[in-house]
Amino acid sequence: MATEGKAPRSDAPAVSWIDVDEECAGQRIDNFLIARLKGVPKSHVYRILRSGEVRVNSGRIAASHRVQAGDRIRVPPLRMAERPETLPAPALRPVVLFEDEFLLAIDKPSGLAVHGGSGVAHGVIEQLRSARPEARFLELVHRLDRETSGVLLLAKKRASLLAMHEALRDRTADKRYLAGIKGRWRDEMRRVRQPLRKFTGGDGERRVAVDDDGQSAETIFRLLARNAEFSLVEAQLLTGRTHQIRVHLAHVGHPILGDEKYGDFPLNKILKRRGLKRMFLHAASIRIPHPASGAELEIRAPLAADLAAFRDASIGNAG
Repeated sequence: MATEGKAPRSDAPAVSWIDVDEECAGQRIDNFLIARLKGVPKSHVYRILRSGEVRVNSGRIAASHRVQAGDRIRVPPLRMAERPETLPAPALRPVVLFEDEFLLAIDKPSGLAVHGGSGVAHGVIEQLRSARPEARFLELVHRLDRETSGVLLLAKKRASLLAMHEALRDRTADKRYLAGIKGRWRDEMRRVRQPLRKFTGGDGERRVAVDDDGQSAETIFRLLARNAEFSLVEAQLLTGRTHQIRVHLAHVGHPILGDEKYGDFPLNKILKRRGLKRMFLHAASIRIPHPASGAELEIRAPLAADLAAFRDASIGNAG
């Protein structure tokens, strides 16, 4: 006697199909799916990739596979209401410095990491995606340290991301920062060329040091203001190494005020009592060819209010 099977539930998840357009061509399949399968844990996305349940044009692929325009992706049945690994990212609505259909430039507040990880649940990119659920593509063009405020670029199209990455690599982009530093800076302009090497300290923290075996790094510093205690300099990055400005300044004996990793720690305690609660480093401007037109685009972010207040009270415009 045949056994009657249960009728399938009407709300049971089904196989879904995703077509890749030109905008997403070149993305890794894991990142492509994570951005689209909202509410599904990353671990589950990697599980279905490893198991071969995800197919591209009917073939099995690895997590490192890059999708191409016209690809058809099979996604196995998933319950989109699965409990996420973390709480949803809060929506971030920062000051927008520039925006068009190709890119977004914001004034990143201090204290906010650019992306989640290393103990940070949600960074700028996750919070912006939460605030803009309709955005089909939104990626960081570059990074800023968590405490650094100022201009941060994001691409709204993959072609824009690639074009701006190329500009940064080819030095056709000009990034400038403002740094409050210890001591009286002597030169109107100084070019610092010191190679930098990344390493992990005994405490497990990632650090950077000047080292002949490191990667080449070059920064131009220009004096803006100074007194007997402190100076304000503009830093022009000619290379984009991790913590480059911070390590170069510490190496030449003028650490950034409030820098808890490379700075003057006893001085930092005094500075907190004088009103400086964080590192005095601000991404003031970037000049870059527009990713679509090629026209020069200059974006500026005014010095953050807390840093401006300390500058006015403790550095001034004395030469």
